[in-house]
Amino acid sequence: MKDYKLIFAVITVALVWGTTFLAIRVAVETIPAWFVAGIRQFLASMIMLIFLLSRKEFKWIGWKNLGYQIIFSSLMLVVANGMTTVAEETVSSSLASLISASSPILVFLGSVAIGLQKFSYRAFLGVLMCFSGILFIFWDGIKDLANPDYRMGIIFLFCAISGWASGTIFTKKLNIQSGNISLNLFYQFLFAGIVQIIFAFIFSNNYNFENWTLKSISAMIYLSVFGSVAAFFAFHYALTKISPVQVSILAYFNTIIAIFLGWLIMDENITIKFIMAAVLIIMGVFIINYKPEMFRKQKVV
Repeated sequence: MKDYKLIFAVITVALVWGTTFLAIRVAVETIPAWFVAGIRQFLASMIMLIFLLSRKEFKWIGWKNLGYQIIFSSLMLVVANGMTTVAEETVSSSLASLISASSPILVFLGSVAIGLQKFSYRAFLGVLMCFSGILFIFWDGIKDLANPDYRMGIIFLFCAISGWASGTIFTKKLNIQSGNISLNLFYQFLFAGIVQIIFAFIFSNNYNFENWTLKSISAMIYLSVFGSVAAFFAFHYALTKISPVQVSILAYFNTIIAIFLGWLIMDENITIKFIMAAVLIIMGVFIINYKPEMFRKQKVV
C-alpha cells in the first residue's frame, strides 16, 4: 500500500520550502533579518505549544533528548535558517536557493570524512559538476565580491549550508528517531526563537517597529506557520520513513520553485548562464546522492 502521509509530507516540504526563499526576501525588506528569523521560530513554538496542550501531549522530554534538540536546533534553525535569512538582506532569493541546493555536497564530504559513506568516482564527478555550477554563477561577477555587503551575504549562505549539512550528518550519525515530532519541534523552535531574538537586539542597527510593513509582517507569519510548523513537521515525519539522503533530493525542487517565483514576483534576473549553473548544481547533487534503493520504501526499525 502506498504511504499517502509520506507522499503528502514530501510534497509539503518541496513546495513550502521552495516558497520560503521568496518569503524571506519579502520579510527582510523592512524587518531586520534576525527579527524575522527569531519571531518566526518563536511564533512557531507557540503554535506547537497550543497544539500540544490541546492534545494533552505537552511534557518534559528529559535532559538527554533536550540536548539532542538543542544541537539540531542550533545547526538547522539558528545557523542554517538564521544565516540564510541574514544573507537575503543582500542576496536575491534565486541565488540564495541555488547556493543552498549545494548543501548535499557538504553532506557527502562530511559523511565520507567520518565513515558514513564510501568515496566513489561517481560522487566525485557530482562534486565537480556542482563546483562548475558555482563557477558559472560568479564567473562574470567576481569583481562584485569586493562589495562588502555582497561578500558577507555569500559568506552567510555558506555558513547556512554548513549548518544544514552538519545537522543532517548529526541526524544520520546518531540515527535519532523521533517519538513525538510535535514535542521535539516545540523545544527546537523555542530555543531557536529565543537565541535569534537576542541576536536581533544585539546585531540589528535599526529595528524601528513602525517601519515594518504589513507585507513584510505577512511574509514573516507565512514563514512561521508554513515554513516552520508545516514544513519542519513534514520534514521530521519524512525522516522517520526514509533516509536523510532521500529527503535531500527535495532541495532540487526547492531551488526550481524558488528561482521561478523570484523571477515571477520579484523580477529577479534569470540569465542563460544562471540556468546552466542551476542545471549543473542540481545534476551534480543528484549524482552524488543517487542510489537505486533511494526510491524504494524502507522499513524503520
